[in-house]
Amino acid sequence: MKCIRLLLLAGALAAVMGTAAGAARAQDQFIALPSYRIGPYAAGGSGFYGGIIDYFKLVNLNGGVNGVKIAWEECETEYNPSRGIECYERLKTGNGGATLVDPLSTGIAYGILDRLAQDKIPMTMLGYGRSDAANGKVFPYVFPLITSYWNQAAGMIKYLGQKSGGMDKLRGKKIVHLYHDSAFGKEPLPVLEAMAKQYGFELLKIAVAPPGSEQQSQWMQIRQAHPDYVILWGWGVMNSVALKTAQRTGFPREKMLGVWWAGSEEDTLPSGAAAKGYSAMTFNTPGEYPVMAQIRSRLYDAGKGNLSEHSRIASVYHMRGVTAAILWVEAIRAAQEHYGKGKVMSGEQVRWGLENLNVDAARQRADGAEGMFPTVKTSCEDHEGSGAVKVQQWDGKKWIVVTPDWIVGDKALTRKLVEESSARYAAEKKIVPACLK
Repeated sequence: MKCIRLLLLAGALAAVMGTAAGAARAQDQFIALPSYRIGPYAAGGSGFYGGIIDYFKLVNLNGGVNGVKIAWEECETEYNPSRGIECYERLKTGNGGATLVDPLSTGIAYGILDRLAQDKIPMTMLGYGRSDAANGKVFPYVFPLITSYWNQAAGMIKYLGQKSGGMDKLRGKKIVHLYHDSAFGKEPLPVLEAMAKQYGFELLKIAVAPPGSEQQSQWMQIRQAHPDYVILWGWGVMNSVALKTAQRTGFPREKMLGVWWAGSEEDTLPSGAAAKGYSAMTFNTPGEYPVMAQIRSRLYDAGKGNLSEHSRIASVYHMRGVTAAILWVEAIRAAQEHYGKGKVMSGEQVRWGLENLNVDAARQRADGAEGMFPTVKTSCEDHEGSGAVKVQQWDGKKWIVVTPDWIVGDKALTRKLVEESSARYAAEKKIVPACLK
């Protein structure tokens, strides 16, 4: 643990250096990074934002986006909603004005969501946050890109049905939802509850108080219930504690399926043998990709990479940050195609780019990331752009994909929930749903 703390401290110092390196000029495209490199969730934050900054540096080395360089500034939130809001307020007016933000925190995202339209700053929530924000008519400045928690939950149940021999075989089974007791942990409940009713399985909901370092009583409940599967909807230290406690109580890790924020090397390596056989969802396919090779050779071999620990290059969190940055750059590129190549885009213009993304296989190939994440095509009605997931399994040393094809769950169900939930939000906030031009 002492070594981990030292590494995270080193990462925080590297972040300060990265912030200075990203200082904006008037002609730069400024992006706000309310990040977290310290605290109980530092491993996820440092990997994610490290990947973002690495890709920004690579793009800048290649001349920027049609000549426009990317600039950024970090602000330490410690994954705390109050601090996250403070960071957003500070960053939004800095360096000529922020044109995009992603706090990697459901709590912070909820806290700033109502400010975005007024500030005209788009926010992405890559694989997290409010799932109903997929409806761009109600949430024009919010983008839960790639796959929301609701589509992930639907994909989980579809996979567990396949694993059981068919969706009809779920009837009578017990599935535990072991969740981080926060907005993040509760987000998938509407889908899980609806699918439990539809397919006839019993859903047992067991909360874990953050940060999740004590779970003995929860696993005693699980042992007594004898469930067929446990969905681990955890974050940070909660995940390794869950895996180790499952081992001590005799629950097979092969029957555990984690949310993608419980499916990183930072979750499995500290768990040792307790993690072997454990599976988790993902929207990034592990493997070697040209873009990651460029990051190694052009940044880290030259001493310019953001992560202090080189073994984390191309890890789950790092690759996820690179994915976020690729989508952002493609949104800026799309906006420039519409509003003028070689120009710095405003927040409103980047919003348009995010709403008109078309990152297909050919575009992924050009970015050196073909197959690294599902293809993404957004619209006013669909700010998510995909909904596809995969399942990966820890073999004791690395993550191995066990579903070669992308899985798409019950999108009819999730879209119905999106429409209903976003309609309630619109009525509460007196929003007239409409597509922005």
